[in-house]
Amino acid sequence: MLWVLLLINGGGTLYGFYWYEGQLAQTPVYFLPFVPDSPTASLFFTGVLAAFLLRKNIGLLEAIAAVTLIKYGIWAVVMNVGADLMGGPVNWQNYMLIASHLGMALQAVLFLPYYRVKPWHLVVVGIWTVHNDIIDYVYGMHPWVSPVLMPYIDHIGYFTFWLGLAAIAVVYVFNVRHHRYRLSLPR
Repeated sequence: MLWVLLLINGGGTLYGFYWYEGQLAQTPVYFLPFVPDSPTASLFFTGVLAAFLLRKNIGLLEAIAAVTLIKYGIWAVVMNVGADLMGGPVNWQNYMLIASHLGMALQAVLFLPYYRVKPWHLVVVGIWTVHNDIIDYVYGMHPWVSPVLMPYIDHIGYFTFWLGLAAIAVVYVFNVRHHRYRLSLPR
């Protein structure tokens, strides 16, 4: 099962970077690591899966994968559903994005019992996610959204900031705080 998830997430990561191709071509080089949010999240999780296949836990990688999968998984679902509700153009790709990003968030939550996240990992991840939000919404490097949502970009930035904190709280409550309920990797 880990191999299947590794292949799915690896393929999804590559497709995600391809999806951002147009935006990345217009992005200053120093902002490049902070623009493709979802493919970077799935790249982190692909690393977690590879470590699991080697019977290893890498807590910091697990923390950033879990938080970013939850954050950007939910974010993309909300942005695509929001665009649809606001009458924006929607096609099969929007529905594919909704399904795949919902899967990102779901797999992050399902794997929470297997992570070995420590409080300091979440501090580092918190700095990363807040920094990323500043790059996105102060410097205007946020992922492109439907034109019908652009008038609300300040609200989207505010929502994104709190969504990141909520994702950190989920990982803290269901992994760090309840560490005695953690599961070991299958042998």
